[in-house]
Amino acid sequence: MTAAHSAKASVDRIDAVVVAAGSSSRMGGRDKLAADLRGRSVLRWSVEALAAAGVGRIVIATSPARLAETAALEWLPYEVVSVVAGGERRQESVAAGVAALAEFDREAAIPNAAPDPVILVHDAARPLASPSLIRAVAQAVAQHGAAIPVLPVTETLKRLSGDVIGTTVDRTDVVAAQTPQGVRRSILELAYATYSPFGPEIWTDEASLLEACRIPVHAILGEATNLKVTVPTDLQRAGAFLDGGLVPGRPAVSGQARATGRIGLGMDSHPFGPGEPLVLGGLRIDGAPRLSGHSDGDVALHAVADALLGAAGLGDLGRLFPADARTPVGIDSRVLLSSVAEKARLAGWVAANVDLTIIGARPKLAPLLPEMATAIAECLGVDPSAVNVKASTGNLDGPDGAGRSMSANAITWLVPVGGAASDERDSSRGDEE
Repeated sequence: MTAAHSAKASVDRIDAVVVAAGSSSRMGGRDKLAADLRGRSVLRWSVEALAAAGVGRIVIATSPARLAETAALEWLPYEVVSVVAGGERRQESVAAGVAALAEFDREAAIPNAAPDPVILVHDAARPLASPSLIRAVAQAVAQHGAAIPVLPVTETLKRLSGDVIGTTVDRTDVVAAQTPQGVRRSILELAYATYSPFGPEIWTDEASLLEACRIPVHAILGEATNLKVTVPTDLQRAGAFLDGGLVPGRPAVSGQARATGRIGLGMDSHPFGPGEPLVLGGLRIDGAPRLSGHSDGDVALHAVADALLGAAGLGDLGRLFPADARTPVGIDSRVLLSSVAEKARLAGWVAANVDLTIIGARPKLAPLLPEMATAIAECLGVDPSAVNVKASTGNLDGPDGAGRSMSANAITWLVPVGGAASDERDSSRGDEE
């Protein structure tokens, strides 16, 4: 068993299936996935953790009775590409999710797509898996082909004989399995060819299926806070973990936040292209030529998004929204920036200050800068006073100064969620959280 942060293999693409088709039979009549956990549902915590970890596509496999309700949830992040009906058994729900991922690939016809992506399977009832653990599992899969997080068993184990103690179980090398569990798609397809998920065999998790196929499964160290919500007291334990700041990578929900902040730098540049209008700073400027690009070309919002991602340690905008079929052509950059801000928030950070400089000889931007600041603040969920937007002609130097392109530089300061900078946003969300 290796430590969760020791794997360093490169991961081309990560997909995930969230298993959410259970009956919540031990929750006293409550739907545990819809249960409130410090302002968010258990399902939302689980899905957003995967998105924050850099998972590119997520399929939720839910019960047929909850299919329409789940698909209509307003908080579903951009990464959720499908919500499908699961089966009677866990393995059937996983298979339905894997099939939906394959169908999405066929429909998208993505050029140069990763031929053998990592597929993570995560129990929706594990809301506190940290993004760092999720990334570590994915890296271990990239290196070994299949991997799961585990925790050593510390209690003395007994095997019962009726209602009396039969024997004591040797706990040497005994571990408790967690999720997400990961496997390369080609390896999972090989396992399915050996044992159909719709066959008579019952697999309690993906590792047990792979074990039956004699496929090695690598183990990494899991997290003690990555509990599975099964009974009502588990919700109380999860809330206590969040309140105390015990979940890796998450500040205390109660507001006992870290005093430190983090700074990020973002830059972007686009040449002018044919047609109009210009989209800049979240505004549509009619009569000005548009900036070329796969999205709407808004260099200002792209720079701010990259600055947020850098400060939060979440990669870059191109990785989250690649310029291919996975990202809709002409996508509104306000959607991109809002998604990035939510990822940073899920990772425990919110913008306290944004300083943005737009460089270009045309058009005149001075009258529009306050409105741009307001548009950016709305995407970030902060007060407009936290956003400062400046413009420069580039001193008539280079492509920007000659009017052939525009660029933008942004610096952001992030503070822990729950600090003064996020109070107004949090209070404005009301019941949405």
